[in-house]
Amino acid sequence: MMGEYLLYVYGKGIGGIYDDRFLIKRTVPGEALLSQGCEALPYPGAKPMLLVEEVDDREFLQRLVLCTYEALPEAKKRP
Repeated sequence: MMGEYLLYVYGKGIGGIYDDRFLIKRTVPGEALLSQGCEALPYPGAKPMLLVEEVDDREFLQRLVLCTYEALPEAKKRP
């Protein structure tokens, strides 16, 4: 059982909360918004994600989440 939180926007998984860290999927627009561009692994063996440290700026987070959502491919339909 997983003890973390996955974040979805209109059906697309954009990131999650892992070990009290906000990690978002890597996209070109997301990397451009994150000046540091620090990567972190959500768990051993996972793909690196972008570590978001600026979690108190609501407008920044809205821009980051929206640009990440738009850059990701459409979610696959499950049967």
